[in-house]
Amino acid sequence: MMKYITAAVLAGTFALTAAAEANAWSRNRSVSGANGTASMQSSGGCSGGTCSRDVSRSGSNGNTYSRSRTATCDQASGSCSGSATTTGPNGNTVTRQGSVNW
Repeated sequence: MMKYITAAVLAGTFALTAAAEANAWSRNRSVSGANGTASMQSSGGCSGGTCSRDVSRSGSNGNTYSRSRTATCDQASGSCSGSATTTGPNGNTVTRQGSVNW
């Protein structure tokens, strides 16, 4: 089961590796409603065979969730490795790591 979870984490991150080298982006959004404002900030990019993505979300109740992902691929060796770290609203952190060879 862990192998499938790791593969899913890496698959989402590896999609970024197809982007051009030194490709960077950012996105910021907020929504206001009767219960307050919720916001999302994200950024990412690729350079030198490594891609990363960071996302932070804040709910109208003040809870914050964040996730950082990184993947590095080496075509010469036919391998990619990556990790994802998620921090929940209570400060608990989960880190997942994995690698793929083709």
